[in-house]
Amino acid sequence: MGVIQKQSISGTIYSYLGVLLGFITTGWLFPRILSTEQVGLLRILVSYSVLFAQFATLGINSVSVRLFPYFRDPAKKHHGFLGLTLLVGLVGFILSTGIYILLKPLFVSNAAGKSTLFVEYFYYVVPLILFTLLFYLFDTYFRVLYNAVKGIVYKEVVQRILILAAILLYFFKVIGFEWLVILYVLAFVSPALFLMGTLIKDKMFFIKPDLGYIDNKMAREMRNVAFFGILASFSGVLVMNIDVIMVNQYLGLSAAGIYTIAFFFGTLILVPSRTMGKISSVVIADAWKTDDRKTIMDIYRKSSISLSIIGFLLFIGVWGNLDNIFQIVGKDYMAGKYVILFIGLANLSDLFMGVSAHVILNSKYYRWLSYLLFIFAILLIITNMLLIPRFGITGAALASLVSKYIYNTLKFSLLYKKFKFQPFSYKHLEIILFAFLAWYFSTLIPVLNHFILDLVVRSIFISVAFLTPVYFFKVSEDINRKAQQIIRSLLLRR
Repeated sequence: MGVIQKQSISGTIYSYLGVLLGFITTGWLFPRILSTEQVGLLRILVSYSVLFAQFATLGINSVSVRLFPYFRDPAKKHHGFLGLTLLVGLVGFILSTGIYILLKPLFVSNAAGKSTLFVEYFYYVVPLILFTLLFYLFDTYFRVLYNAVKGIVYKEVVQRILILAAILLYFFKVIGFEWLVILYVLAFVSPALFLMGTLIKDKMFFIKPDLGYIDNKMAREMRNVAFFGILASFSGVLVMNIDVIMVNQYLGLSAAGIYTIAFFFGTLILVPSRTMGKISSVVIADAWKTDDRKTIMDIYRKSSISLSIIGFLLFIGVWGNLDNIFQIVGKDYMAGKYVILFIGLANLSDLFMGVSAHVILNSKYYRWLSYLLFIFAILLIITNMLLIPRFGITGAALASLVSKYIYNTLKFSLLYKKFKFQPFSYKHLEIILFAFLAWYFSTLIPVLNHFILDLVVRSIFISVAFLTPVYFFKVSEDINRKAQQIIRSLLLRR
């Protein structure tokens, strides 16, 4: 757990720095400077690129996490594993880009009258596919080398600084909207270039694959993992992007823009889980290699408790400050109120399940995660088709809530049935109770004159009211240990 704790803490710090930058750009500047249609365009460009880039990996990232322990050998340049991933990625990029271009007539016909701006920038997705793919490959390579923080820094911090710079140039009329889109695309290109530069600088850019090292048994295992990795990763990205894509298809770019801003606030609670998942997946893979189930169960249980605490704190903080949030983003986005609620509740179920997906992915039942994600994706498509026409963007969020609860119930059932793993205890009930009480008492605070002052006071109250009982009731060993370290360091400075 030492590696996970160390990198999770530093990764979470960078992630929340990225959240702050994301709030300034996506939560504050975008709604004030851009139209809802322009916001929708920027999100749609990224959504399509992520979707096609994930397919372009052809499952090699799953192979990396699961099988890299068998290639790990610094003296032999890890048998050129990086070169193998890049070779697979090149094939995948050609395939996915070809499919995207072939689908252009379908995209154009669906955009008629609702999303014409997307047609104008259709080909901007192609470089985004390439460099998003390269980021996935390089970031996973760093992860299996126990360095998950590099990708977080470049993606969450550097990329968002570049986006902030671009939107400020647009705001001060130094550039027009077309150049804003170009700079926005370049910002998303940058993390892959920075990761590649770091590999070259550290003399770790080993791109000559050692194909002779891969025997028939290993090749067969890699093909199996890759096949189910394609299904799992593509389904996983589909479920992250299908809602905004379908909102765009049914309601147009303007509604997609409103949904994008509301979705941002609803997904803030997931930030720590991304960091923990990245590094814990590698540790879990090594533990499965030696069948160390005690370590795996320990990671599963502790991740569920820690992530639930952080997630509930963020959720009640956002929901308790909802009026202040809409003071910031503007009344044009009020239609997204219940999007924030339903997406937040959906993501809480993810946090309750801790790193369950990584436990399944790295076990001998890894195929099941692919099946479950595929079921999840189908559920999302069906529920979105049923609910968006009836409830608009709120229907898309409700579809995510229903589908995600079913998906997480299936994950829990699989782990319990196969390994008797389950992360829950009375401590989860304490978390829910403390969160509800902290939120409820915050509603009794009178609304202050200025929304910024109200936001600060309300947020501090919610944090203290929630974290105090969490600490004194010792809900999380890891969080208490970290809090005590901070308290000791502060006392020593005095």
